[in-house]
Amino acid sequence: MLIALPTLDALLAAHATSLGGDATAYRHHAYRVANFYWLLAPGDALALEKLSIAVAFHDLGIWTAGTFDYLPPSRQLARAHLHATGHADWCDEVDAMIDAHHRIRELPPGTRASVEVFRRADWIDVSRGVRRFGLPRDAVREVISAFPNAGFHRRLAMLTLQRLRRHPLDPLPMMRW
Repeated sequence: MLIALPTLDALLAAHATSLGGDATAYRHHAYRVANFYWLLAPGDALALEKLSIAVAFHDLGIWTAGTFDYLPPSRQLARAHLHATGHADWCDEVDAMIDAHHRIRELPPGTRASVEVFRRADWIDVSRGVRRFGLPRDAVREVISAFPNAGFHRRLAMLTLQRLRRHPLDPLPMMRW
């Protein structure tokens, strides 16, 4: 199990002020997604580093930009980080992972495997393991037990209701078909 990802931890620490009281909830969500990804498609150190960056930024725009239409600001944060750290060549892949992580349908053939696996990993967590994409129920439970919800899903429900009140015709702008 992935329990300490230095890049992920450093990025979350850098945004702790923006995350505020949701810092633990977001950290646990990020670690659950990272673990589900790794269970679906384990890889090498380079893949783990890309995953750490994508998972750190994938929903971060909710807090840094104060919006529920958070995919563009989350992608911008990731791109800025990748350019600043000399990994601009990773931008397309990490950007696609973030941009497609709320797609409802499977991505088309020819899409990078990492993008589809990231989408599935996030869906496993958001659905609380109802969608498992072949992962054993016990494996999902083990990850959830190691990184408890800490109010993450409650926070998402609250944000969804707030968005619904303000934008009844577009309550979930981050969702993609």
